[in-house]
Amino acid sequence: MRYRRANVPGATYFFTVNLQDRQSQLLTDHIDALRNAFRTVQIRYPFEIIAMVVMPEHLHSIWQLPEGDVDFSLRWSLIKAAFSKALPKQENISSSRERKRERGIWQRRFWEHMIRDDDDLEKHVAYLHYNPVKHGYVDNASDWPYSSLHKFVEKGLLDTSWGDNVSSLDLPGYE
Repeated sequence: MRYRRANVPGATYFFTVNLQDRQSQLLTDHIDALRNAFRTVQIRYPFEIIAMVVMPEHLHSIWQLPEGDVDFSLRWSLIKAAFSKALPKQENISSSRERKRERGIWQRRFWEHMIRDDDDLEKHVAYLHYNPVKHGYVDNASDWPYSSLHKFVEKGLLDTSWGDNVSSLDLPGYE
C-alpha cells in the first residue's frame, strides 16, 4: 500500500523529522543554522510554528499553513537543504544520495499528522514539549533549551513546572 499524505489546505500539522544518523547531535550543535534555515524558508513560504522541540538528532514541530496552502513538503525540503548547506561536508554520502545531489544528513522522509481538533493539538503540544524528558536529556521539560515550552511559559499558557507530573499528561504514543 502506498503512503498517502494528508493534503488539507490551511490545516495544522504535527511533524517528526529525523537525521540520517540517529546518534548525531547536529541539530543542537548547529541550532543557529537550523533557526536560520527555518527563518529563510518562512520568508518565502510563510507558515506559523505553533510549537517545536529540537532534539540532537530529530525534531518535532506543529505548523499552521496559510489558507489555501498545503505544500509542507516543499517547506521541509527547503529547510533540510538550507541546514545542510550551512554545514561542512563531513558525512558519508551513498552513491544513491550522490546521484540525487543529497547530502545524507537527513532521513529522506518525514512523518506528519494532521491535527483534528483542539484536544488533538493540546496532546501533540504536550508530547512535543515532554520529548526531552522522555528521551532522558533532562528531568524537567523546562530545562531543555531548544523547546517552544519557554514561549508558552512567557505567554502565561504554561508554568515552568509543566510536565513534572507525567501521570497527569495525556500524550500520544509516538516514538
